[in-house]
Amino acid sequence: MSIQWFPGHMNSAKKQAEEQMEFVDLVIEVLDARLPEASCNPLVDRMRKFRQRPVLKILNKIDLADPAATAAWKAYYDAQPGVTAYPMTTKKPADVARIPALALSLAPHRGVPTKPLRIMIMGIPNVGKSTLMNALLKKRVAKVGDEPAVTKTQQKLYLDKHTVLVDTPGLMWPKIEMASDGLMLAASHAIGTNALIEEEVAFFLGDVLLERYPQLLTARYGFKTEGLDGIGVVENVAARRGFRVRGGEFDVEKAAHVLLHDYRSGALGRISLETPETRAARLEAHRVEMEEKARIAAEKAALKAEEAMRGKRGT
Repeated sequence: MSIQWFPGHMNSAKKQAEEQMEFVDLVIEVLDARLPEASCNPLVDRMRKFRQRPVLKILNKIDLADPAATAAWKAYYDAQPGVTAYPMTTKKPADVARIPALALSLAPHRGVPTKPLRIMIMGIPNVGKSTLMNALLKKRVAKVGDEPAVTKTQQKLYLDKHTVLVDTPGLMWPKIEMASDGLMLAASHAIGTNALIEEEVAFFLGDVLLERYPQLLTARYGFKTEGLDGIGVVENVAARRGFRVRGGEFDVEKAAHVLLHDYRSGALGRISLETPETRAARLEAHRVEMEEKARIAAEKAALKAEEAMRGKRGT
């Protein structure tokens, strides 16, 4: 299942961000700590690298993520030039309070009355960017909601007389290359429900949980996980919760919704959908798959050209 979601307003948001990037000193990119690379917008990296701007990658929602995976991701990002990672949760005011000093350390030549520090805050929908803005400013200036893409216009706000924040709408990218990325984003609710089939997202989540956190499934729902696949996980949730439709069949739709809600809310436990190691493995599998598709396409094109030549000779 390939999930794509790029509403019309995002193209305008992309152009605005490109124009403003020249005039900011650094970028704060808010990521979901449970799926940092899947929630990392390649457009953001492209824009900031073109302007040679440093980035503070906020690994948000660490209260929902696996602590060991979060530590691995921090080390992964900190090893990259121009990148500083900061694991945090907006639920802790002390975590939020550290951000201005961290940002200033990345652009020490700014942050004085004559040269205010100019920060662009970016991130895909529903990673907590608007919540972070409100927490930084200690007042409600950005709309917050459960549905992705709540903020649709760019805002310029003053954190203090030395710091300017440029808030941008949640921005996706036009084509999600890896199907697993689309499914992870859908599982975390970064993609609008109109672009996905919830049951298929839940089946994917079930497979990941079986591989990495089977004990959490047993603890939450009380079923054994041996021999199950993602579909079996959802069916067992339906069985345990008594979700059935007319005729006695499992209500898979309702069970899928419950599984996704329990993951998103943290009721299942602290879960990370990817680590640097699993990310590398998925990228390699994707590379091999793309090479094979290219080889097959080239063979078909060559065969078609050969048949066309034969047809010309026969006339």
